[in-house]
Amino acid sequence: MTSSDATEFDPAVEERLREGVGQYLVGPLEGRGVRVALACGRFNGGVTTRLIDGALDLLREHGVDRNDITIAWAPGAFELPLVARGLALGEKVDVIITLGAVIRGDTGHYDVVAGECARGVQDVQLATGVPVVFGVLTTDTVDQALRRSLPDHTNKGRECAQTALEMVNLLRQGAFAS
Repeated sequence: MTSSDATEFDPAVEERLREGVGQYLVGPLEGRGVRVALACGRFNGGVTTRLIDGALDLLREHGVDRNDITIAWAPGAFELPLVARGLALGEKVDVIITLGAVIRGDTGHYDVVAGECARGVQDVQLATGVPVVFGVLTTDTVDQALRRSLPDHTNKGRECAQTALEMVNLLRQGAFAS
C-alpha cells in the first residue's frame, strides 16, 4: 500500500493555500441532484458487490437519491470502458464509477486486462467530459482485494463514491472550458 499519514492531504494547509491564490476550486461532498451510474464487473463479483455496498453507503450519506443511482453490469473489467461509454453518451448521468477486481493469476492476463481497463476508462472520461472514476481493484491476491473492500471507511468503493461527488461538484463550479 502506498498511502500513509505522510502522503495524506493535510486539511490545515487548505486555509494557507486559499489565502495565496485568487481562485481555489474544490468539489464539495454534496449528492443532492447528482445522477450516478455504477459500471460493475461481474467477474470476481463477490469483491465487486462489497465495493458497491461501500459506494452506495457513501452516496446515500451525502444525499444522493436512490432513484438517481443506476447499476450496470459488465461480464468483467475489460468490458467496463464500453459500458461506461454507453452510460456517458446516454446523457442521463453526471458521473460514472467503475467497480470491479482484477486479481493477478499465474498468467500475463492480469497485465492486459488491468492496463486496458484503466486506459479505456480514462479515454471515456476525456472523450465525453463525464467523470469516470476508476474503482477497479488491481491486486496480487484475493486477500488484498478483500481487505480493500471491507465494510468500513477503508472500502475503495466508498472512496470512489467520494471522488465521484467531488468531481461532479468541481465541474459544476463552471470554471472549466466545456
